[in-house]
Amino acid sequence: MNNNAIGSSFNEFLVKEGICEEVEAGAIKKIIAYQLQEAIKKEQLTKTALANRLETSRSAVDRLLDPENESITLLTLKKAATILGKKLRFELV
Repeated sequence: MNNNAIGSSFNEFLVKEGICEEVEAGAIKKIIAYQLQEAIKKEQLTKTALANRLETSRSAVDRLLDPENESITLLTLKKAATILGKKLRFELV
C-alpha cells in the first residue's frame, strides 16, 4: 500500500492547501476567546459589566468572546486584557 501522507505533517498539509495562515489565525482567536472567558469567570464579571468597562456595547463583547469572530482589533483585545488584569503579548518568531 502506498501512503503519500507518511512523513508529512499537518502543518505541511495546511501550507500545501494554502490555508495555513487562516487556520493559525482562527486557532489563536479561539485560544484568546477562551482565555478571556476564563478571566471573566474568575473576576465574576458579566458581559454587560465588561462592556461598560470597555465603553462599548454588549454585542461588541459578544463578538470579542466569539471564537469564530476574527475581526477584533488589537486595541480592543488590549483594553479587555488590561481590564481583566492580564497582559496581551504578541511576538514574531
